[in-house]
Amino acid sequence: MIWRALLCLSLSLPMLLSCETSKLDAGQPQIHQTSVNGVALSYEQEGDGETVVLVHGAIADYRAWDLTRDAIAQQYRLIAPSNRYFGDAPWPDDGAKFSMQTHADDLAAFIRTLDAGRVHLVGWSYGSDIALVVAVQHPDLVKSVFAFEPSLTTFVTNAADRQAISSDQQQAFGPAVMVSKRGDQQAALRPFVDGVNGAPGTYDLLPERVRAVLSENARTIPLQLNAPPPPAITCAELGKIAVPVAIVRGTATRPFFRIAADTANRCIGGSRLVLIQDGRHLAPVEMPKAFDTALLAFLSAQH
Repeated sequence: MIWRALLCLSLSLPMLLSCETSKLDAGQPQIHQTSVNGVALSYEQEGDGETVVLVHGAIADYRAWDLTRDAIAQQYRLIAPSNRYFGDAPWPDDGAKFSMQTHADDLAAFIRTLDAGRVHLVGWSYGSDIALVVAVQHPDLVKSVFAFEPSLTTFVTNAADRQAISSDQQQAFGPAVMVSKRGDQQAALRPFVDGVNGAPGTYDLLPERVRAVLSENARTIPLQLNAPPPPAITCAELGKIAVPVAIVRGTATRPFFRIAADTANRCIGGSRLVLIQDGRHLAPVEMPKAFDTALLAFLSAQH
């Protein structure tokens, strides 16, 4: 998949901004690029039907969905963009504009370029945060939201939960922060992935192609760890989301993600809490069939 992206990036600028690579292999997604808010964003497209937009999380790009996208594309038009600064393309600046609000603004503008009306938004971790922000700020663009383990916690107000989140975040990210501050982002990958999944040894057990995507996005770790505060989305604002919402988490996930997911579910009246049995934060790559089953069941219920 990397070579297809490089093929697009090798084109002249006019062709780059409208790059629509034809399907070179049966069953493979098309690679496109479009200009959004002054930057070029790459995205994958596959399948036909209602539009489902997949939003990746930290240290990733559109390839985060490689193990799950084909099952979805059999029934839907699947669109998977890479957020600004992610992927292997040169950054448009020094990373100073990296923020959840920037990515939400980009996603909203990106959806408008699709000219597909309201879309189904599917997010994973940081991608779920972006999807929820867009659902709050741009309800006219969203048909439904499937948010797997959001990391946004601005709507968590319970004091005990806030303390538990702070303690668990320190355990999850503390080792990676220390390594990242020394400037070795490749070395920070292992503690970051193991920490976020709450399972030592997770990184070493991931498929090689997943580790390759993580390695190519390791340069985003300092941006992610030093990003400005996210939009201060409140529980009341989440409660105004009027479209169908599934808040999804694994039963074995860290307290941090469990509290965020359960609170979001309580804030959004009528939302469904979907549990992936024995799943952790990396369930989309560790348990792709279980993830697809949950997602397709939710999407089919919207027809």
